[in-house]
Amino acid sequence: MNLLIGTGHFFSHFYILTLPPLFFAWHEDFGVSYAWLGASVALMAGTTAILQTPAGYLVDRYGAKIFLVGGTTLMAVAVATMAAATSFWHILVLAVLSGTGNAVFHPADYAVLSGSIPRERLGRAFAFHLFTGHLGFALAPPVVVFLALTIGWRFAVLAVGLMGIPVVVAIILQSSILSDQQSDPDVQTPSRRARGSVIFTRPMLLFFAFFMFGAMAQAGVQSWLITVLQTVNGVRIEIAGWALTAFVGGTVGGVLVGGWLADRSGARHLLIASVLIVVSASMILAIGVLPLPIILIFLLLSISGLSFGASRVSRDIIVKNATPTGQIGVVFGFVSAGLPLGQALTPVPFGYLIDLGHAEYVLVAVAGILMLSILCGGGANLGRRTDTQDS
Repeated sequence: MNLLIGTGHFFSHFYILTLPPLFFAWHEDFGVSYAWLGASVALMAGTTAILQTPAGYLVDRYGAKIFLVGGTTLMAVAVATMAAATSFWHILVLAVLSGTGNAVFHPADYAVLSGSIPRERLGRAFAFHLFTGHLGFALAPPVVVFLALTIGWRFAVLAVGLMGIPVVVAIILQSSILSDQQSDPDVQTPSRRARGSVIFTRPMLLFFAFFMFGAMAQAGVQSWLITVLQTVNGVRIEIAGWALTAFVGGTVGGVLVGGWLADRSGARHLLIASVLIVVSASMILAIGVLPLPIILIFLLLSISGLSFGASRVSRDIIVKNATPTGQIGVVFGFVSAGLPLGQALTPVPFGYLIDLGHAEYVLVAVAGILMLSILCGGGANLGRRTDTQDS
């Protein structure tokens, strides 16, 4: 079951990064500016962010299975259909459709995992889910570039789009092993009003900010680390690229470590997440303010990525434990919408900071944003306990 859900999550992230490697071909074939090329990714991510919360409502009401099938199908077919595009407007429309399909994954996946996995193994299950998503991000660019250079971009999108169809078939054939909260006869389905009110409580709004600030920091590192190391530290571009790989690789490995920690931390998930985020922020801050040799930069980035990735699992467990029964879909649909929003917020202002000649402040800002995310997570957890005591 973990592998089935993880494969769908892998393609969810894989398809998000299918488009950027094709920009060089689309720029020539369609004659559009790079701003319009970027709009294709923005539309896909924006559509996902907007529709995740409505998708969560539907998952909680009707169950997750049908939406996993429909979302995976729509996403895969939309990407495959890009092979027939004769105008860039076709690409933009299909990007919106792919983003629509992608919107179901976080609420549906977390509903299934929460309903199917025993509590003592939930940390490792969440970790594997996160790991497959990060793996999709990591593999999409080299795979798509290789296919585009080998068989052309049209056959490349057709091939990667069709790769998702076997996943749809597997979900249909194995649907009997996928349980979500709707399967529990002792749980009363929450009313529409209750499902709507939960996301506007102070804890859930702070959890949304917790997700958003974490994504802002991650996007800041992934977007501008290479430029900062070149500008501030005088690191050659190829070495700076490998430095970013050290951070991303550490994040992927850290997710698996985080699953092991989460299953052994008892109820101390907030403490574990906070300590790991502090470690990650401290490493980033040290690189930003200290004149360090490249070997030490690599080491600190690896530790920072490892800590950041490991903290993500405890973060998800905290939210799951704070979610009212029967509302896991809408809650994760809402709070995880902070991820694409956060990823969209930092690249432009950080780029402007570099334009002003203050590249040295970028990593300082990233560290500050990470620390701010801890305050949001702690405030959300405190608010939840206060609400429980008042009731």
